Amino acid sequence: MSAHMTIGGRPMDAVLARLTEIVGERATRAQGVLADHGRSEAYHPATPPDVVVFPETTAEVQAIVRLCREMKLPLVAFGAGTSLEGNAAALHGGVCLDMGRMNEVLKVNAEDMDVTVQSGITRKQLNAQLRDTGLFFPIDPGADASIGGMTSTRASGTMAVRYGTMKDNVLALEVVLADGRVIRTAQRARKSAAGYDLTRLFVGAEGTLGVITEITLKLHPQPEAISSAVCAFPNLKAAVDTAIAVIQSGVPVARVELLDAVMMRGMNLHAKLGLPELPHLFFEFHGSRAYVAEQAETAQALAAELGGQGFQWATTPEERSRLWQARDNTLYAGLALRPGARAMITDVCVPISRLAECLVETAADIAETGLTAPVVGHVGDGNFHLLVLLDPDSGEELARAKAFCDRLARRAIALDGTCTGEHGIGVGKMDFLPLELGEAVDVMRLVKGALDPDGIMNPGKIFRPRASNHGDAP
Repeated sequence: MSAHMTIGGRPMDAVLARLTEIVGERATRAQGVLADHGRSEAYHPATPPDVVVFPETTAEVQAIVRLCREMKLPLVAFGAGTSLEGNAAALHGGVCLDMGRMNEVLKVNAEDMDVTVQSGITRKQLNAQLRDTGLFFPIDPGADASIGGMTSTRASGTMAVRYGTMKDNVLALEVVLADGRVIRTAQRARKSAAGYDLTRLFVGAEGTLGVITEITLKLHPQPEAISSAVCAFPNLKAAVDTAIAVIQSGVPVARVELLDAVMMRGMNLHAKLGLPELPHLFFEFHGSRAYVAEQAETAQALAAELGGQGFQWATTPEERSRLWQARDNTLYAGLALRPGARAMITDVCVPISRLAECLVETAADIAETGLTAPVVGHVGDGNFHLLVLLDPDSGEELARAKAFCDRLARRAIALDGTCTGEHGIGVGKMDFLPLELGEAVDVMRLVKGALDPDGIMNPGKIFRPRASNHGDAP
């Protein structure tokens, strides 16, 4: 927990008093609250802030940002705490801006199929409020993440293969810049050629350029019919080849998820699914009843040609819920394989034509290192995740796991892929960004310097300063 008596060279009591003038008792240094805001699902060490503030309006956020700029205080926006690369870690202490109380649906434009929300609302809260409109927001990263956090990390998830990622579904943002100005990045029109695309500049910036306070999102019609299925395969390559064949055949599958044999063993332990411990694909199809049936038949035929066996359908809401809840709980399923272990979670993404190659090489790497690392992947867009299970007290295992994750990131980049498809760079993957993007990282530094010259916005994330002793080379 934080033990700082000063922050930004100023007495902590003075900082807290100034914040209290803005938000009253919604500024706190309670040790339990600080500890909660120093933790996440990441394996990185906990790094609590010095003070946590709970704003309720954009005006309050603006006043807090201006104060932090005046006092040169680090400022980190915090959503639901589900990040996986230390994206919201308070590396330099400072002020944590918990956006959880800014969780309102501000306006639903049903005719235009869009909605404007405050950034602290979670995806499940949003969809609960949209239920009676016939519309829904499809981006599902698994965790009940905040919409602001999902925007800041450019999240995607299981349905990205059909509905796209956050960058495809954010129409406009309200952002408080580091100097305290409030800007709106676009109007609600579905397309625009007006100036720089500032919306996408902030989508994925991980809070390093400003604090997102409002988000306008695309919505989608709730499908008339939904059908899900699971299918086992003799090996990873057959499963991946089937997913590629389904995508290339033009079947607009809503979800196609890969779970390897190790993860299926964990799923059976945790969720009691009773499925064969072989690589599996989980499918979901959306549309009219006739269209869903046609899609499903095509996918089933392609799977059978490539060795798929035991196609099992889940058509009732209860069956589908059980299936996808088990998929969403793969963290706990993985941990069931090694009670007492901690998971180092990582992800990469490659072009789907290189996915089988990447997965087969990665499976061989896992076997050679002797690690337990179940795989789950959004194979429809070439993205997969690993849960590397570690003894939390073993430095040797941690070193082995880090070396493996290093090789995995390099392997993906060498295959024209990326070191992170969903999780973001945060603090965990800074060393791979120059390898992946080269001199483009210097352009990012220029943007950061222009919008946040004092470096107060989520400092220490995405890339290292050019003057850092760590250097830029991975």
